[in-house]
Amino acid sequence: MTPRAGRTQRRTRIQEAKEEVILEAALDVFSANGFRGATVDQIAEAAGMSKPNVLYYFRSKEAVFAALVARVMDIWLDPLRVFDVEKDPAAEIRSYIRRKLEMARDYPRESRLFANEVLQGAPNTEAFLKGELKDLVDEKAKVIRAWQAAGKLRKVDPYHLIFSIWATTQHYADFDVQVRAVLGEGLSGEGRFEDAARYLETLFINGLIPGKGGA
Repeated sequence: MTPRAGRTQRRTRIQEAKEEVILEAALDVFSANGFRGATVDQIAEAAGMSKPNVLYYFRSKEAVFAALVARVMDIWLDPLRVFDVEKDPAAEIRSYIRRKLEMARDYPRESRLFANEVLQGAPNTEAFLKGELKDLVDEKAKVIRAWQAAGKLRKVDPYHLIFSIWATTQHYADFDVQVRAVLGEGLSGEGRFEDAARYLETLFINGLIPGKGGA
């Protein structure tokens, strides 16, 4: 989604900077309120700009949201794109878990933005979910099945494996307040992500790799 200012002339550094300010502000507003609850007025206030100025760069709330989602999805799906059938499945799954947890740590607002969108029925992203996302997951499901056919991975449903990794890693972003409250002061620092990584690696690798976990 190209900002409207960028469609009429070459963007200056100042324009690019203002677009970034708007998107950063919108990320806060959308991740807190969801698409339906967010308004251009709220985005403008969070950005420290006037509403007409925001609408100069992005035609509507929908345009701001589309630009954000495109950016979020590019970041969020990158770790899954690198799943490689020629590589060791244990190493690939371990790396995927760690990269997803790093994203939960570094991009919590983006995770909550997407979670809110899906919880509201994905009114703005349904085409993406049924198109690009489904195509990517279908492609990586074939990689997982190839590992299974080669005897490198136990027989599990590849789709539900991917869903499980999403659920267990993104939990640390979407339910961060709950996680920190339950862990308490002694365990809720940045080390919680490393603790989670070690646990999830053990859980998935022992359950998936033949010869691990006593089987």
